[in-house]
Amino acid sequence: MVKANTPRQKAVIRALRELIPLASYADFEPIALAVRARHMRDLAPRDAAFLATIAHIRHNHTDYDALRDEGYDEDSARHFVADEIDHVLENWGSSRRLASPQPNDDQTGTV
Repeated sequence: MVKANTPRQKAVIRALRELIPLASYADFEPIALAVRARHMRDLAPRDAAFLATIAHIRHNHTDYDALRDEGYDEDSARHFVADEIDHVLENWGSSRRLASPQPNDDQTGTV
């Protein structure tokens, strides 16, 4: 299991456990590592956890990469896999979905 040594890392792990309580270790671990990426550091732990989760699902549980290889642009490929992403989130026990707004969000949550 990824060690949480700093307050931020502990907050991120808590956020992930709340977001995807039923995710397998094989999925949870790489997501927990991805949240530590430099470009995630300025995000709130909850937002970083969600974005890392969506990216992991997109690349590991959908046809997103195959669609991109077939020539679909990023937005089109994301559109076609949105339902699959939400299905995985549901299976992992998440109450949050890709297109569902969160309290105090100004956007639709599209990632």
